[in-house]
Amino acid sequence: MTKGNSTKITDELYRYMLDHNPPLDPVAAKLVERTYAEFPDVAGMQSAEEQGPLLAFLVRLTGARHVVEIGTFTGFSTLAMAQALPEDGAIVACDVSEEWTAYGREAWAEAGVADRIDLRIAPALETLRAMPQEPHIDLAYVDADKESQIAYWEELVPRMRTGGLVVTDNTLFHGRVVDEAATGAAAAVRAFNDHVAADSRMESVLLAISDGLTLSRKR
Repeated sequence: MTKGNSTKITDELYRYMLDHNPPLDPVAAKLVERTYAEFPDVAGMQSAEEQGPLLAFLVRLTGARHVVEIGTFTGFSTLAMAQALPEDGAIVACDVSEEWTAYGREAWAEAGVADRIDLRIAPALETLRAMPQEPHIDLAYVDADKESQIAYWEELVPRMRTGGLVVTDNTLFHGRVVDEAATGAAAAVRAFNDHVAADSRMESVLLAISDGLTLSRKR
């Protein structure tokens, strides 16, 4: 096996990358900083800073109008996607925490996109199963509990329109996916990755972006 890229992402190189990506607007930047200040022990649940502009790019690239997000936390990724939507677009954002998502609500209102976000505080599987069965979702972003990822996938895929995109975060799971003896969330991510790779309904690529990002397009 030949590894095509041996670039090490140092702090300096990471800063360089961010400096050459679309900058976060003041509302998004403040939300990122506030999340790390208020929730330092779990702030790693927030999508990486470079993923905000990437998600916005993918929303525009796919022409998405109907987006589903599974795992909202404090709402940074939700904000990025909502800002990229057309005026008639909407996001169904799924989370179980009123506390964390309250920070997102404030930011969404401040950014003027709250009317594009339908936050549903309930187990995501319940929200998904209550949606129409026919294909209607343009883009889905999955960044929630890893043990439920296959279940989320199986609810999402039939509801994706042809050409629709499922974006799944943390698919390298801190490098622990290579451990055949992995347990818990790492084992769940390993099983999910195998499940996705074998699914002929979708074409997928797993990329070494942040903690691993899988892009899956509905055939």
